[in-house]
Amino acid sequence: MKNTFLCCLAAVSLALSFFFDYAPNTRPAGSPAMAEASLFALPEGGSDDFRDSLNVGYYSQALGIRADYEDNASLLRTITEWLGTPYRFGSNSKSGTDCSGFVTRVFKEVYGISLVHSSRSMFNNVQHVAKTEMKTGDLVFFRRGPGQPIYHVGIYLKDGKFAHSATNGGVMVSSLEQPYYHRNFYAAGRVNVE
Repeated sequence: MKNTFLCCLAAVSLALSFFFDYAPNTRPAGSPAMAEASLFALPEGGSDDFRDSLNVGYYSQALGIRADYEDNASLLRTITEWLGTPYRFGSNSKSGTDCSGFVTRVFKEVYGISLVHSSRSMFNNVQHVAKTEMKTGDLVFFRRGPGQPIYHVGIYLKDGKFAHSATNGGVMVSSLEQPYYHRNFYAAGRVNVE
């Protein structure tokens, strides 16, 4: 009961933090400037990017990675919002999506880039990078053996983890070290997002 209450209290606190866009200027004249500091204050010309950077810890926990403030918070936020979406072949909505549908929607939402809804076509249209050179936002491709076609794609996060839509669980985060994904990993690719 006590844990449930604490969890609810934490959830309410987090929800309330999203409703505050700025802190009112209540500093009396002549008081030190530090009194103006507020967790909810946006810098001049502030944006969702700044607010996202404050929530990197939340995204980090939700995705099971060690994210820091230099990571693409918008990408992490968007992937977090898709977690738990069921798998649905040929679809790309939050009511159901397949692997390439998930990737296309995330790239459209985060970068404004339209990718082809096909893991094989995506592979042919990215800059290939070594597994040791992967960065957050790179695509990871899988096939079932030499000479087999690519059948699955996901978005690399960090710490050896990637987000994808799996037939056995929908949108989730998995590790490249899991035996199945370790065995079937084929290549990584980078989309030019600039």
